Amino acid sequence: MSSPREPLASVIKRHGLDARKALGQHFLLDPGVTERIAQLAGSLKGRHVVEVGPGPGGLTRALLDSDAASVLAVEVDTRAVAVISELAEEAPDRLRLIEADATAVDLAELCPAPRHIVANLPYNVATPLLIGWLRQAAQWERLTLMFQLEVAERICAAPDSEHYGRLAVISQWCADCAQVMRLPPGAFSPPPKVWSAVVSVTPRPEQPSSELFSAMERVTAAAFGQRRKMLRGSLKSVGGEHLLSAAEIEGTRRAETLSVEEFDRLARALLAKR
Repeated sequence: MSSPREPLASVIKRHGLDARKALGQHFLLDPGVTERIAQLAGSLKGRHVVEVGPGPGGLTRALLDSDAASVLAVEVDTRAVAVISELAEEAPDRLRLIEADATAVDLAELCPAPRHIVANLPYNVATPLLIGWLRQAAQWERLTLMFQLEVAERICAAPDSEHYGRLAVISQWCADCAQVMRLPPGAFSPPPKVWSAVVSVTPRPEQPSSELFSAMERVTAAAFGQRRKMLRGSLKSVGGEHLLSAAEIEGTRRAETLSVEEFDRLARALLAKR
C-alpha cells in the first residue's frame, strides 16, 4: 500500500509556490473538487490525458488516480516543474512532464491518441489555448477545461443572448459545448475575483479544413467587430452584399441574431469567393 501523499498546502510552502498573477495562477487544493473534475471528463480508461498548468499538482493527482493510460503535464513555471517532477518519480510509467509554454507547442504531437485535455487553465491564456485546440479539434476526443465563468458563458452562449459572440460561434461550430460545473472564488487559492466554470468540449466528427477555419475567423471578426451595425455594413471588409447573397442571409440583420449554421454558410461563401 502506497504512503499518503503530502498535503498540497505543505508542498506549496516547501517549494515557495505562491500563485503569481502574471501567470494567471489560481490553485485548486480540495481533493474532492479535483476528483470531481477528473470524473467530469468521462471514462479515461485507455486515454492519454494532457494537463496544462498543473501548478502544485492537485488535479494531476486526481488524474493519476483515474483510469487514464498516461498523463502529460505541461508547465511553464519552474517552481511548479519541481513539484510535478516529484509526482513523476512516484509514477514514472504514467506521468510525463514537459517544461514549456502550452501556447507555443503542438500538444497533439506530444501525446498519443486517443487524447483528452483536462485542465484548470491559467486564466490569462485560456481563450487563445482553446482557439488553438479547436483549430485541431479532430485530434482530441474531449476537452474538460476550467475557465472564468464569463468566458465559459461566452463559449456556451446561444444566439441573440448577452454573451453570444465570436467565441461561441467558433466553439460550437467545432464542438458540442456545455457547462458542467461552477465553482465559487473560495474554491481556489488565492481566490480569484470571479466565479469559475468547467466546460466540456466534445469535438464533432466532421471538422473544417484549416482554410475554412480561417475564413470563419475572418467572418466572425468582421461581424462582431461592429456588432451594432447591420451585417451589410459590418461585413463590407470581407465581401458584404455578395457574401450575404451567397449565404442567403438578409443584410439588415445583426451578427448576434445569426445561428452557427448561418455563420458556417458565410464562411463557406467567403472561402468560395477566394
